[in-house]
Amino acid sequence: MSTTEEIDDLRKRLQYLEDRTAILDCVMNQSRGHDRHDTELMGSVYFEDGVDEHGPTVKTGPEYGEWANAAHTAVFEDHLHNVTTHTCEIDGDTAHAESYVIGAMRAKGGKIVSLMGGRYIDRLERRDGVWKIALRRCTIEWMMNGDTSLLKSGAVAGFIKGTWDKTDVSYQRPLSMDGAPVSRW
Repeated sequence: MSTTEEIDDLRKRLQYLEDRTAILDCVMNQSRGHDRHDTELMGSVYFEDGVDEHGPTVKTGPEYGEWANAAHTAVFEDHLHNVTTHTCEIDGDTAHAESYVIGAMRAKGGKIVSLMGGRYIDRLERRDGVWKIALRRCTIEWMMNGDTSLLKSGAVAGFIKGTWDKTDVSYQRPLSMDGAPVSRW
């Protein structure tokens, strides 16, 4: 293999890694936006004409965040969307990704948490050099409820409690012990 061929091969492999990283960041930023109720971040991962299908609810990507926040606020005190297994096939400026998600949603009143397992099935596109979601379809594979009384037992006393806004400690820059006060259990 000539030096030119080696450099071309390295460029292709580097581009693939950059694309995979951008796609995974897109998927993860949507989940982070969900859990912090950051509609700006949530909307930023969809194209203006992007579509999100969550069960019977179909919204354009940019409007999905406001709808999801209102729906979650009505019934949950907090939630976490944990993306686990992630696969992705890239074909030029189009990618198809499957991301497994485990969602934990603590009901109003804080006594019950629902755990859900599902998948995000995404078609992503690169437009003007940026990867975003063009279509997301969601599955739910299983669901269960559990008791959250352990949270009130003192076992987690003193731990930081997340917030649904940009006062959450994850937004603090630079992260320090002297930053804004945090909510604690």
